[in-house]
Amino acid sequence: AATKRKPGVPAGRPKKRAKRAPNAVEPDAKSDAQGAVPGEYSIPPPVSQGKWKNKERVLIFSSRGINFRTRHLMQDLRTLMPHSKADTKMDRKDQLFVINEVCEMKNCNKCIFFEAKKKQDLYMWVSNTPQGPSAKFLVQNVHTLAELKMTGNCLRGSRPLLSFDPTFDKEPHYALLKELFIQIFSTPQYHPKSQPFVDHVFTFTITDERIWFRNYQIIEEDASLVEIGPRFVLNLIKIFQGSFGGATLYENPHYQSPNMHRRLIRMSVAAKLREKQQVKEVQKIKKKGSKVLIGEDPTEVVFETPAEEKPVEIQLVKPESKPIVKDKKKPRKIQRKKQKKLFRTDA
Repeated sequence: AATKRKPGVPAGRPKKRAKRAPNAVEPDAKSDAQGAVPGEYSIPPPVSQGKWKNKERVLIFSSRGINFRTRHLMQDLRTLMPHSKADTKMDRKDQLFVINEVCEMKNCNKCIFFEAKKKQDLYMWVSNTPQGPSAKFLVQNVHTLAELKMTGNCLRGSRPLLSFDPTFDKEPHYALLKELFIQIFSTPQYHPKSQPFVDHVFTFTITDERIWFRNYQIIEEDASLVEIGPRFVLNLIKIFQGSFGGATLYENPHYQSPNMHRRLIRMSVAAKLREKQQVKEVQKIKKKGSKVLIGEDPTEVVFETPAEEKPVEIQLVKPESKPIVKDKKKPRKIQRKKQKKLFRTDA
């Protein structure tokens, strides 16, 4: 029966009834003693029973003006990092400090930002927002997953191992980058979108003053490695104290800007052309110098003997015509030919 509600007293919410699983078999005392009932089924517990504590979230996005290769690289990093988030492209006119506000709105504390310049140069910012530090790299030799077509493969959302070169522990700026890479690229344990398996390795190797990134699959049989992709090379430019700015903690003395690199190439080509032109001019001068006119030698006329001059005769009378001599043997030849024809016709 419905009870009347008193005025001024809020009505209490009705209690929800507990739902029972369909076709569930209630356990009996006998079945508990002897074991599970043959018709009963049990749901296995989840693989990861831990609690998600490390709430690292990485925002991966770019500026406008990137090419297709950068877009595919960005999508590959998002698939390899289940704790990443995406956002729309940022306008070129906006300042880089705006990225800190975007990360705060997306609830992210790490950021990977790809900045394109002149439609041919690609820069990558790696930052710990909003306090810092941050690092700026020049990205070179980019090869995506779709481009490489390697034989390696890994489970989507699985947690990677991070392998670093021993040089990362020797110098302080590399040690700072190592800690930044660990916090960004390592998938947090018990993350909802991650799988509790470790089947691939991210390697960071330092060669030629650059950081080389590779992704390998771990084969279970003999623990050998097969490359999956993507691959790219990071050339460090600067490390800043703040997020996307601030005081400069380190500046790479070996870094050469792409504009300077292209300028040196143009200068070398121009120097080769100038050298060719100089060689041609020298050859022309040599040719002109070899054709120097020499004065007449007076001794050349010593051994010359003058030829006898014949008197010139002028004929005033027409010369007599030569008599025409007929060939006496010709009529005999004609008679012989006629006789031969007659003999042929008679035969």
